[in-house]
Amino acid sequence: MSSTPGRFISFEGIDGAGKSSHIESAAAWVRDRGQTVVVTREPGGTRLAEQLRGLVLGEAMDPLTETLLVFAARRDHLQVVIEPALARGDWVLCDRFTDATFAYQGGGRGFDLTVLDRLEDWVQQGRQPDLTVWFDLPPPVAAERRAAARAPDRFERQDEAFFTRVRDGYARRCMQAPHRFARIDSEHPREAVWQSIRELLETRAW
Repeated sequence: MSSTPGRFISFEGIDGAGKSSHIESAAAWVRDRGQTVVVTREPGGTRLAEQLRGLVLGEAMDPLTETLLVFAARRDHLQVVIEPALARGDWVLCDRFTDATFAYQGGGRGFDLTVLDRLEDWVQQGRQPDLTVWFDLPPPVAAERRAAARAPDRFERQDEAFFTRVRDGYARRCMQAPHRFARIDSEHPREAVWQSIRELLETRAW
C-alpha cells in the first residue's frame, strides 16, 4: 500500500470534450499504485444530489434557480462523499466541480460572477481540487462528438455561442488559478490525450 495521501482531482470541459471517457482510466492508474479511489460526478454523487441533477438537466428554470440547485447538490456531495473520502486518505476523481458552475452558469448563462464567488465561499469553505484537468476543445468539434454519442440534455441542446462562452469561462478560471489547472488539448487522438493525462498524474498528482 502506497503512503501517498489522498488527492482531489476534478475533470472539466465542455460537453463532448472527452473528460468522462478518461476518468475511469485515470482511476485505474491510481488503483494500480495501491490507492483507494472514489469516482464521482457533479451535479450528483449522492442520492439527494442525483435527484437535483435530474431537475437541473431536465427542467426549465431561470439561472438563479439553476445555480442554487447546483450549489445545493455540491454541498451534499461534499459532506456525504468528498470530505469523508479525503479524510480517509482516498483519492477523489470528480467529473466536474465548481469550475463548471463558473463556466456554465457564469459564462454560458451570464450569471453574476460575484454571486458565484460568494456561494463558492459559503458552500465549499475553501475546499478546491488539488488538480483540475481541463479538457479544452473547440465547440464545433465538441458538437460533432455529442451528436454521434447520445441524445442531448437541456444543456447539450444549447447553440455554439453558448458553448463558446462556456469555454471562455473555463479559460478565465484557468488564468485565475494556474497553479491548480492543467489544460489538455482534447482535439488530439484519444491515446495521445491519455498520454498527456498520465504524464500529468505522474508529475503533478503522484
